[in-house]
Amino acid sequence: MSLPKETACTIENIYALPDGQRAELIDGQMYMMAPPTYKHQRLVVQLSRIIGNYIAEQKSTCEVLPAPFAVNLHADKTYVEPDISVICDKNKLSDRGCEGAPDFIIEIVSPSSRRMDYNTKNALYLEAGVREYWIVDPAKECTTVYRYEEDAAPMICPFEQPITVGIYGNLQITVSELLN
Repeated sequence: MSLPKETACTIENIYALPDGQRAELIDGQMYMMAPPTYKHQRLVVQLSRIIGNYIAEQKSTCEVLPAPFAVNLHADKTYVEPDISVICDKNKLSDRGCEGAPDFIIEIVSPSSRRMDYNTKNALYLEAGVREYWIVDPAKECTTVYRYEEDAAPMICPFEQPITVGIYGNLQITVSELLN
């Protein structure tokens, strides 16, 4: 006798969650999300501001959208809420969020998201076609930078080191300056 199959979750399960409850859907499995810390949110706000100001100054068509913002990577099977998404193709934006891969994603590591951010999401974003992925890790005081179009090997940068945003080339961010 075979074991009963687990029922796969869909995007409808995400939208059926009670108000205020957040989760991500990866390959049909739902992962509940813990509320962010002050430091986490401060980094999200500061990074979004710097990138948003750069986009405005450059008169770029890209848009920076912080969480909670839906990113639907694979139809109704994979739904994530990256801490920061930068989308340059306006055709990907709808009332449901981003339909497809953003160009640039930043995740701020929380104790409960460490394995998800470094392993699961890294593979997911690479496969989906994200161009650049940063993992900002306050506990380790470093940022891991993946530029998937250039090389699969990451760069690990201490917070004090300026990091060039690869999709732009002339925008540099020093994470330590955002925590003062």
